[in-house]
Amino acid sequence: MGLAGPAFSFEGELFEAAAASAWVFVAVPVSDAEEIRNLAPPRTGFGSVTVFARIGSTRWGTSIFPSKETQSYVLPVKRAVRDAEQIDTGDIIRVTIEIDQG
Repeated sequence: MGLAGPAFSFEGELFEAAAASAWVFVAVPVSDAEEIRNLAPPRTGFGSVTVFARIGSTRWGTSIFPSKETQSYVLPVKRAVRDAEQIDTGDIIRVTIEIDQG
């Protein structure tokens, strides 16, 4: 993992992606999206930003992805994290993401 940079903490509801129900996400607030875009240029052609995410006591490296539906980014929350934190779709969760500066 690289170096953690600026952090954003927020609450959001876990939801399943409409196109692929195996994927579960939480939306980054629109109010944070512009600041994230300014701090972290996309690392890929489709605009993902590499981050470290934390929910409860679980921390992992991942990416956030631009979303037309939310007009912001979405953070995928993998099954292992949901199981470890005993959370599921529909739950309101507290999330911290840190931009990967490395």
